[in-house]
Amino acid sequence: MNGAESPHDVVVVGGGLAGCEAAYQLAQRGLRVRLVEMKPHKRTPAQTSDRLAELVCSNSLRGAALSNAVGLLKEELRRAGSLALRCADETSVPAGGALAVDRERFAEAMTRAIEAHPRITVEHREVTEIPAERPVILATGPLTSDALAASLAAAVGAEHLAYYDAIAPIVSADSIDWSRVWKQSRYGKGGAVRGDRAAQREQAAQPERAAQPEDAADRRDDAEAGDEAYVNCPFDEAQYKAFVQALVASEKVEARAFEEVRYFEGCLPCEVMATRGEQTLAFGPMKPVGLTDPRTGRRPYAVLQLRPEDEAATAYNLVGFQTRMKFAEQLRVFRMVPGLEEAEFLRMGSVHRNTFVDAPALLGPAMELRALPGVHLAGQISGVEGYVESAAAGFVCAILLAQQLRNEPLRPPPPTTALGGILTHLGRKQPTYQPSNITWAHIAPLDPAQGKLRKRARYEAMAERALRDVDAWRASL
Repeated sequence: MNGAESPHDVVVVGGGLAGCEAAYQLAQRGLRVRLVEMKPHKRTPAQTSDRLAELVCSNSLRGAALSNAVGLLKEELRRAGSLALRCADETSVPAGGALAVDRERFAEAMTRAIEAHPRITVEHREVTEIPAERPVILATGPLTSDALAASLAAAVGAEHLAYYDAIAPIVSADSIDWSRVWKQSRYGKGGAVRGDRAAQREQAAQPERAAQPEDAADRRDDAEAGDEAYVNCPFDEAQYKAFVQALVASEKVEARAFEEVRYFEGCLPCEVMATRGEQTLAFGPMKPVGLTDPRTGRRPYAVLQLRPEDEAATAYNLVGFQTRMKFAEQLRVFRMVPGLEEAEFLRMGSVHRNTFVDAPALLGPAMELRALPGVHLAGQISGVEGYVESAAAGFVCAILLAQQLRNEPLRPPPPTTALGGILTHLGRKQPTYQPSNITWAHIAPLDPAQGKLRKRARYEAMAERALRDVDAWRASL
């Protein structure tokens, strides 16, 4: 802290959901905050208002039920004293099972609360480089200015900063038809799941391993207990060609006016690959080389692979299937995949402009850059996705920073909670780190001693445990 030069204890850059939540939580804990927001002098191309906490896309904060991970996250924030949830509840509008808000009234309520707080000073100017003051929270969102992004890249290494977001869908393990799939890494090697290019090259040089016949009754148990890195969904020729045609014909989300559509060859939307030729996917993410279907003893025509999203393998990522298809189209097309006919999608795919860091490689336990002590990241720039998750990241970052400034041991939210799940995601290494909405895969699974529960009962039990644990955590702060 540079107290001799500044009358403020903390500088927060960015007046979106994460920045406002962080500033408010710090101020509520007795700290003086300078919140720096570039509006009204400058706006991002997505912004139309000069208010703080502007919701630039949908007015929905998504599902409200506790059987939904984001619904649980909202209730935890509500109980913990979140400004964003308080304002959302005050300005809510009818939206069925979701929490939606009157966009203008929500931004007005957030702006009013921030500007009226006696320990928050709002300063209107653009920040073009990481401020010299410490501590500082950068909460500049997915459209962080080029100048500030360049300053951040210079500090952490350009290879650790992304400007475009390519997300593949995630499905619940319980919703996979395990009788139609099997576990096997190509050539029986599991190293490539780590994104290890050397391991991939080594696999390519190996002869295809022989099929291992199994009894049909054992397939599901073997699939669940196997130690291979990937789950394989096999296509015959007719299934594959129908799938490719569906991808090409599907309705896509149009790029927003401010987005420059610049796809990278390493993370092309699956439907873009499909338009390049009928066999492009079969020679790309759906290549069957090195895989043998144990039910037939033969290599399939094509394979869509699933990779575990969490250590307990409660959820799986569709490898290489980032997409700009509309959500309804994703449900229709991806349920054509053998084994995913009844899939429950925990996260939908997307491709859009987004500035974010490789959080697992760069951030410490207090969401602080290891390379720049005193510089903390919150919101979408840290690698979360969505309105509620951004507010939650600002909330958690502020709590941990306040503990640091009071020289207390860090007491993060428990991993059994959705708030703890935010930190779990930011710390979970992936072959290629991508932002994510909160999912049940980010929350610690139930104790196996509780027995195997059906999906809804399991989610309800996890939510009950989470609320109990978040109440105890909040009381200890």
